[in-house]
Amino acid sequence: MVAKRPVNKTYKKKKTRHKKSKHSKKRFWQKILKYFLLLFLAGLIAFFILFAAVFFGFTGHVPTSAQLVEIKNPQASEVFSEDGKLLGRYYTENRSNVRFDEISPNVINALIATEDARFYEHRGIDEIALLRVLFKTILLGDRSSGGGSTLSQQMAKNLFPRNDVGILSMPVNKLREAIIAYRLERIYTKEEILTLYLNTVPFGENIFGIEVAAERYFSKKPQNLAIDEAAVLIGMLKANNAYNPRINPDRSKERRNLVISLMVNNGYLSEEEGNKYKEKPLEIKYTRISFNEGPAPYFLEMLKPELLEWCAGNAKKNGDPWNLYTDGLRIETTLNADYQFYARQSVTEHMKTLQGVFDKHWENAEPWRGNNSILQRAVHRTDRYKKMVKAGFSQEQIDTAFQKNITASLFTWDGLKQVETTPLDSVKHYLRLLNTGFLALDPKTGDIKAWVGGIDNRFFKYDHVLSKRQAGSTFKPFVYLSALENGLSPFDYYPAEQQVYEEFDNWSPSNSNGKHDGYYSMEGALSQSVNTVAAEVIIKTGIENVISTARELGIEADLPKVPSLALGVASMSLKDLLFAYSTMLNGGIKTEPYYLRSISDNEGNLLAEFERPATQKTMLNEVNCRLVTHMMETAINEGTGTGIRSSYRIFSDFAGKTGTTQNHSDGWFVGLTPNLVTGCWVGSEDPGIHFRTITYGQGSFMALPVVGKFYHKLYNDQRYQKLQLANFPDLEEKLLADLNIPRYKDVLEIERPDNLLDRIFAGKSKEEKLREIQQPETVDEKKGLWKSIKGIFKKKK
Repeated sequence: MVAKRPVNKTYKKKKTRHKKSKHSKKRFWQKILKYFLLLFLAGLIAFFILFAAVFFGFTGHVPTSAQLVEIKNPQASEVFSEDGKLLGRYYTENRSNVRFDEISPNVINALIATEDARFYEHRGIDEIALLRVLFKTILLGDRSSGGGSTLSQQMAKNLFPRNDVGILSMPVNKLREAIIAYRLERIYTKEEILTLYLNTVPFGENIFGIEVAAERYFSKKPQNLAIDEAAVLIGMLKANNAYNPRINPDRSKERRNLVISLMVNNGYLSEEEGNKYKEKPLEIKYTRISFNEGPAPYFLEMLKPELLEWCAGNAKKNGDPWNLYTDGLRIETTLNADYQFYARQSVTEHMKTLQGVFDKHWENAEPWRGNNSILQRAVHRTDRYKKMVKAGFSQEQIDTAFQKNITASLFTWDGLKQVETTPLDSVKHYLRLLNTGFLALDPKTGDIKAWVGGIDNRFFKYDHVLSKRQAGSTFKPFVYLSALENGLSPFDYYPAEQQVYEEFDNWSPSNSNGKHDGYYSMEGALSQSVNTVAAEVIIKTGIENVISTARELGIEADLPKVPSLALGVASMSLKDLLFAYSTMLNGGIKTEPYYLRSISDNEGNLLAEFERPATQKTMLNEVNCRLVTHMMETAINEGTGTGIRSSYRIFSDFAGKTGTTQNHSDGWFVGLTPNLVTGCWVGSEDPGIHFRTITYGQGSFMALPVVGKFYHKLYNDQRYQKLQLANFPDLEEKLLADLNIPRYKDVLEIERPDNLLDRIFAGKSKEEKLREIQQPETVDEKKGLWKSIKGIFKKKK
C-alpha cells in the first residue's frame, strides 16, 4: 500500500490567494474601465448638451450663416482733399477697410506664419493644433508651443465679443467661436477671411485694421509695407501696447524678430533674408489722423454738422439713415492737401517762435497784470468748472477743487508734458498761450483751399477761422472803397493831424506811430494805415454808406454806426473778412464758400454731389474795386506789408493789408494774389492777454509771417511755381498815370494850382474861380477832379 503524499496547506493557501488577487485586480480594472467609460459617456453627453446649448443660442447669441454673410465692421467715414489725400476720419472705431489685393503679401505671410501656420489646411478648427496645445502646453507646460485658435476663431472672438456665463465661460466661448469659425469657412474664401481678419483686429491706440495701422506707424498704404514693417505690425497682435513700436521700441523689435524667425521656419523667408531683416534698426514714421488730429481737424469739425444733417435726411437701401461714424462714407472736399500742409507748417513754425517772444516779453510778470477778472473768465470757460456748477457745488468747493494737485497732460511747443499741477495752474498755463487762425480760398470760385483753426485741436476747440474778433485796420479798404463809390476822389489829400469830432462824443483818434504831420492821398493813407485819415474819410463818406458798401461785399457781422468803424471796431470772423476781400478782388463779383464736393458709400457709389454756389454781381464798381486793390499793392511794396517782399522774397503780384486792434489784442494780415486770398489772425483766447508794445503787437509782426511763410513754401514747390506768373487786371493807362502822384506831402501846395486853374478859368479872378467851382453845373465831366481843387481853395480861404 502506497503511502499518501502529505498535503502542503501553505502552498494551497498561497495559490488560492494568488487566484483571488488576480481576480481582484481584474475586477478593479474592470471597475476603473467601467467608471471611465461611464465618465466618458457622461462627459460626452455633457459635451453634446453644452454644444447644443451653445449651438442653439441658450448661452448667448450665435450668428447664423445668413447673418455672417452680412458681417460689417463699424467703418470710419473718411474725408479727402481735392487731390485724393486723406484729411481725417469720423468714427466710433478708427478703422478703414481694404481689399485683399491692397494688402502686401509680406503682411499675409507674417500673419499666417505667426498666428495660424496650417491656415490653408483646416476648415476653421485646427485639430492638430488643439492636440499640440493639450499635450505641450497643458500637460508639459511648454508655453512657447503656441495657441490652438485658428485665425477664423480669433476673428470670431473679435467680431462677436465673449459672453460671461460664470465657470462655464471658457468652454462655452471656445465652442461658440469654433461654431462661428466653421460657419465662416463655409461662407468665405480663405482670401476673404484673411481680409476680414486684417480689417478687424486692433493695433492699439484705438485704431483698427491694417490700413490705419500702416498709416499710423509707417505713414504707408498696407500694400507698400516691407517685410520688417509687416513683422512689427503682426507682432503687435499678441499684445497691442506691450509691443507698440512707439511706446516700447525694444520689446517691439524683439517681437518683430520672433515673427521673422517664424517666417523663416515656415518657408516664407530664407535664413539669410531672415538675418538681414533682424539686423535692421526699428524705424517708424508716426502719423496720427483722426477726428481731432491730422492734416485738417478744424476743417473736419466745421464740416461735421453739415454731414450729420445730410445723413439724417438720407436713407440706405434698408431704409435706415446713413451713419457718419460707422458706414464708411467717402467725403470729397475742395481742400488742397499741399496748401493745407504748408499752412499748418507755417502756423507751427511762426507760432512757436512768437510764443517764445511773448513769454520773454512777460517773463517777470503775469500777462493778465493782476486783473483777476481775466483769470476768472478763463476758469469759467473750463469743462471742469461747468460740470461742478451743474452738479451743484458751491463756489467755495469749486475754488478748493481748483487748488488740489492733479496729474495733467499739458500742451507745450516742445511736445505734450505730463506734470503734477493744479487745475488753476493749468488754466494759467493755457491763458499765456497765443492762438491763431489761417484760411486760404480761391477768389474766383469760393473753393476753400486751406483751413487751420488753431494751434492744436486736442486742447483748443475754438475755431479761429470762425471766431469773431475786432477787425482792426483790415476794415479800412472797405472804407476807401465806399469813399470811391460815393464820389470822393483818389487824388485828394487828407491831413494826418489829430482832430476832435465833437459830434461824436469828442472822439479823437490818433496814429499808432504817434506821427500826425503832413498830408496823405488815399493810396498813401491806406498803405501806411493812417488812422486819422481813415477817420476823416468815413466822416466825409458817411457811416451809413460805408456800412452799405460792407454789406455789398458780403459782410454780415454787426457793424456799429460810429466813426470808429473805420478803425475796425466791428467784430467779424476771418472767413467773412476774406470773402469780402474776395468780392473786391473779383471786381464786385461775390462768391460763396464752397468746400463739400461729394459723398460716396464705401464701395465708391456716388450718393450726393454738391453744386458750387453761383456767383453774384454786386452794385460795386469794378474800377473802384481795382483801385483799392492797387492801393493794397502799394501797402506791400512800400507800406506796412513790406515784409512780404523783404523777408519772404515774394516778388510776384501781391496785395495786402495789416490789421492791429486796440491794446494789440489782435494781429491780422490779409494777403491777395490773382488766384488766392489768404488771411491770418493771431491773438490770445482772451483779448485781455496781449503784447504791451506795438513793436510786437502789430499785425505785421504777429500775423504777416504766417502768410509770408505759406506763400514762400508754396512758391518754392515746383508744382506751384507757375502761380507766380499770374497778374492782377491792369488799370487803364490814363487812370494809372493820374494816380502817379506823391502819396505823402509835408506841406500841401495850395499856392500854385495856377497852371491847372488858368487852363480852365483863364482871365478870371480867384474869387470868380471859386464861385464857379462851387456851382457844379459849370463844371465839365471831370467833376471828381475839380472837387479836389475846390478842397484846395477852401483850405486856403
